Amino acid sequence: MSNRIVRINELVQREISDILRQRFTAESVAITVSEVRIAPDLRDGRVFVAIIGDAKAVAERFRWLQRRSPEIREELAKRIVLKFLPHLTYVLDKSSDRVARLLAAMDEIEHKAGAPGEGSDA
Repeated sequence: MSNRIVRINELVQREISDILRQRFTAESVAITVSEVRIAPDLRDGRVFVAIIGDAKAVAERFRWLQRRSPEIREELAKRIVLKFLPHLTYVLDKSSDRVARLLAAMDEIEHKAGAPGEGSDA
């Protein structure tokens, strides 16, 4: 991936996060833009978002984000000058959920392994 595309990815990620923070403060409090991947031809892009909450809240906020995508793209066009402003597709990033489950499983294993030999670390 070229440096130009990497810089564009970072710029779009930063600007979308800023738009959410400034214009949709109450609704977007649990939404994090985790990554942006723009195609080299600048026509299409994927915005990976992580949403905090239970399954119902995540689905509701993701639908809200998809409904607001034209407004976000319009504001993005005002902030970023590119030959083509990519058509952005929002993708739910579930990696944070997997990491949380993995850490919980590791804590449980560590707790079970440490129970018989407590005090042996001294």
